[in-house]
This record gives sequence, structure tokens and C-alpha cells, in this order.
Amino acid sequence: MARSKFIILAVLVSFLASCYQSSQLPIEVQTLGPSAAEIFGNPDYPAFSYGGYRGKSREQTPTRAELAEDMKILSAMGIRILRTYNTSQYPQAARLLSVIRELKRADPDFEMYVMLGAWIEAENAWTGGVNHKKGNTENNTAEIDAAVGLAIEYPDIVKAIAVGNEAMVQWAAQYFVYPEIILKWVNYLQMLKHSKVLSADLWITSSDNYESWGGGAEHYHTADLKALIGAVDFVSVHTYPFHDSYYNQAYWGVLESEEELSDSAMIEATMLRASQYAIQQYENVVSYISSLGLEKPVHIGETGWSSLSGGVYGEKGSRAADEYKEKLYYQYVRDWSDTNGISCFYFEAFDEQWKAREDPLNSENHFGLITIHNEVKYILWDMLDQGRFDGLTRNGIALIKSYGGDEKALMKDVLRPPLKREMSVRRITNVNNEAVIGQAVLEANYVVIHESMAPSMDTSVTYPSSSLKLNPWEGTSSIEMSPQGIIKVVTGRSDWWGSALEIENDTGENLSAFASGYLHFDIRGDAGLEFNIGFQTGKYLAGTQVNNFVAFATNTDNVLNEQWVSYSFPIMELNRGADLTDVSSVLYLWSDTRAEHKQINIRNVYYSR
Repeated sequence: MARSKFIILAVLVSFLASCYQSSQLPIEVQTLGPSAAEIFGNPDYPAFSYGGYRGKSREQTPTRAELAEDMKILSAMGIRILRTYNTSQYPQAARLLSVIRELKRADPDFEMYVMLGAWIEAENAWTGGVNHKKGNTENNTAEIDAAVGLAIEYPDIVKAIAVGNEAMVQWAAQYFVYPEIILKWVNYLQMLKHSKVLSADLWITSSDNYESWGGGAEHYHTADLKALIGAVDFVSVHTYPFHDSYYNQAYWGVLESEEELSDSAMIEATMLRASQYAIQQYENVVSYISSLGLEKPVHIGETGWSSLSGGVYGEKGSRAADEYKEKLYYQYVRDWSDTNGISCFYFEAFDEQWKAREDPLNSENHFGLITIHNEVKYILWDMLDQGRFDGLTRNGIALIKSYGGDEKALMKDVLRPPLKREMSVRRITNVNNEAVIGQAVLEANYVVIHESMAPSMDTSVTYPSSSLKLNPWEGTSSIEMSPQGIIKVVTGRSDWWGSALEIENDTGENLSAFASGYLHFDIRGDAGLEFNIGFQTGKYLAGTQVNNFVAFATNTDNVLNEQWVSYSFPIMELNRGADLTDVSSVLYLWSDTRAEHKQINIRNVYYSR
């Protein structure tokens, strides 16, 4: 945004601020109460992420009465800070602040503060023409303007503004922006604080994935990120070991040394590692900030654990989702954050069903501590027994215990995590340690996985130059490899699905010497499935990705059936404009045809010259 735009906005907001001189403000606003610096990191002010949406769409905004119910429940839990996600797109944030003020008027001892989230997205977000280097000017300006207006109107309640929610992490491929976009808005808000349009006590941040803050892949380590860290008042970090129980299982599963323990002890040990995994991601961010010569408070903007999954985190996946594990994770993380003076906006207070409206069993619908049916989950049973919720209702109905308070019934649904030695593989680590990624592969055979072909002194065979990640795209499918070397893909419930064996390196594999060669694999699966299979070159985020494939479909030469069939496809037949010096996925599958819970098995994948 041009500098003149910022000046115009500052003038407009200054005018707005003049409408709220202290003589015109309610009495409670003239005493602003504790500052952000006094609240954040203070264990007397527990934090939670809040969305009060009951229905299957956010267009169904909670009423003032519903918001008041929720605030009373959260207050009874001891919660004192809430985090919201939008300011202009939906009326919940403005309505929530008004309700909190009314509750404060009715009860001077009522305390609730808010970190307002301003949604930030890329130009042409959610379309095929998304431009990650520019922001959606109209939407982003409206979000920031609304956040500024609310911070001026409710300075006694709004203690922080978060510019963007997971707006920089690059797996948010439909809308993410680069740090320079967030930095412009952070600098703008800091300018308003400096000019006294906004309270000097208001803290400004951006709430994002730990990698976005430098705690992971090095391609995030940019000059703009360093400038952003310098500009915010604190860093708000997201960490989700729950998701990595499937996608990155380094910490998950029962160790061999734990197999003689009781089931509950095995679960506790695994969940302790889950919390330590989150702590390590947090500490990676702290270490990166320190390496820049900067000092900045770091808090947890989001972490949480789902209590139910009919998909990859359930019985047929990582077996992570249930109320017992949710309770353990919450306790471990909250104990750590309180002890170390770290605010943790736990995600989330109440289950919401708009996130996966077509799939009630989707884990995203079950991160709350209270269900949409007014059941308090296992973690809150003690509070209900203590009478904390006496006289309180949600949707006009009293709160009750999940499982009817039957702990034995609850524990029957608690699954022991898989034994480490029995877990399916989601990374292929057979690599040629002497190869250099990016240099042309000159051996006659490039083996991804094969039951009999392997590098030796007598054959011209090599493994990949980098490990491979088995990536189920956006949760639309699952992909894993058995100890016997069979890759298993199971489709989800989406209108499309895809997964790939991706090079775990910013540089792709150089298979240019295989331009006249072949891709080989054996395949079997549910008959009638229609999909594309092949390899990818280039990078999606750089706009250079090319999908190179053949189609499997009925009435073609390539038909899936329940018996193993061996295929050898010429690279020239697959090639759709590939840059073979940059093969980013050595095998991928994709379909825009809905196929719920269908299975494909693949083995003996290799390239030959």
C-alpha cells in the first residue's frame, strides 16, 4: 500500500478517535485496567481461542444472548483473555465486545479481555489466480480499519491486535502472503500508537505457524521476517502436535521400552512427548529470534487437541483423537506455559461445526472443550462437579458431562497409540548419501522403493538424493507405506483428492538423464477409480509446477483392479512440459472425481534410463 494511503487512513482514524474523548466514554472505559504487558504471560489471566458459532455456517452469527451465555461459562472456567479471528467479515467480534461491556456494567468484578484478529489474505485468494506477493487490498483494509475502530471504542477490553491468522505459512496455499504484507500493516498500527490514535498499552502481533516465525524451514528466514519480528510487540506462535501425529510421526507412538507399561501409562508417555514436541517448536522460534540479536516476548497463539476423528487421526490412522488424550495435552501444555510465564491461547473453547460442515466426524469440528450438544468434555468434569457451572446454560440448556459422566464408557473409546515398531512409514529414508541433490542422476535405475532392486557395487542403481515425504494433500486422502514396502492411498470424502511422494528439499531431483526412459510401478486397488498418476516438476508456490501424468479410467488401457498389474510408462508419454532438472514429486496421484474411502496400493516404483 502506498504511503499516501497510510496517511489518509491515519487522518480518518484520528477523526474517529476524536469522537471518543474520555469525557464521552463510559466510566468503566476511562479506567482502562491492566495493560497488555501486565496480562500476557500472567498465569492469573488464562487465555483461550473463541468462536461462538453454533451452526454450519458463520453467516449464522451468535446472538447477544448466546455470546453472553458463553462469556459466563468461560468466566466460570477462570478464562480472562479471548482471541478472535475476524473483525469486518462477520459481526461476531463487534457484538462480542459490546456483550462484554454489558456484562462488566452488570457486574464490576467481571473481567474479560480480547486479542482481536484481523484476517489478512492474498490478492485473488481462494481462486486459481492467487497472488501471494500482494494483499487483498479491499478485504485487508476493511479488517484493519474495523480492528482499529473497535480498539478505540473498547480500549478497556481490547488488549492486542493480531494482523493475520496463519497468513504467512505457505501450506495455506489458497491465501497466504509474504511477511512484507503483514509488516506493512503492523507498522501502520504502530504508527497509530505512536500518534496516540491507539493506546500505547495496546500490543500488536501476527498469529502464525511456528515455521512462519523462523522455527522451521530455512526458506522462511528472510529480511522481511526479521523486520517483522522487530516491529511486533510480541510473537504469537501456533503449534499442533495433534496434526503431526499423522503427518510427521517423529514423536508419536509407543516406544519399545514402554510396551510393558499399562495402556494408560503408554498413553501418558506419548502425550508427554506430544507436549514436549510443541515446546520444542516454541523454543525453535525463540532460538531463531535470539540468533537475529532480537529480544521479543513469545506466546502461544494456538495449540489444541481434537477429541474425535473419523479420518486419519482416528482408529484407522494415528489413533490420536479422544477426550482422554485431549485432557492430558491440555494439562501438560497449560502447566508448562503457566510455570514459564507464557500466555497460551488454547484452541478452543467450544466445538464448531462450520469448519467441516459436510463431515460431522472431521477432527476440525471437535477441538473444543464443550460440544455443540452442551456436553462438557472429560477435562471439565471436575469443574462441573465443583459447581462452577451451576445456573449457567448454553442455548438455554444446562451443561452436562459427556458420556453421561460414565468414565468407563469414555475409556472404551480411548485408543492406545500404535506401537512404534508397528507404525506405517510416512517418510522414505532410503537415500544415496553420496549424491548431491540438484546434480544429474546418471545411474541406469533410480529406485524409489522396490522389493529386490537396491544399490550395490554390481548394478547401476541409486536411491533418491533426499528423503521423501508421503504427503496427503490437505487431508483429502491418506498415504502411508507398510513395512513390506507397499504404498497405500485411501481417498477421503472431498470432491477431489491427491497425495504425493515429495522430495524433502527446496531443490528437486535432477532426472534429466531419464528424459527418454520410463517410470515403472505395480498397482492394484478398488475397481472403477479414476485418477491421474505420474510425477511433478517445479514448485506450486513459485508458479512453476507441472503435473506430468497418465490417466487411469474405465474404457482406457489403464484400468485399476484388485490384482497387481505392472506398468512401464515412457517419460515422454507422461511429460506435459516438465523441467526434469527439478522433479519435486517422484510420484503423485490426483483426481477431481469424488471417491469416498477407496483404496490404491503401489509397489516397486523406479525410473529407468
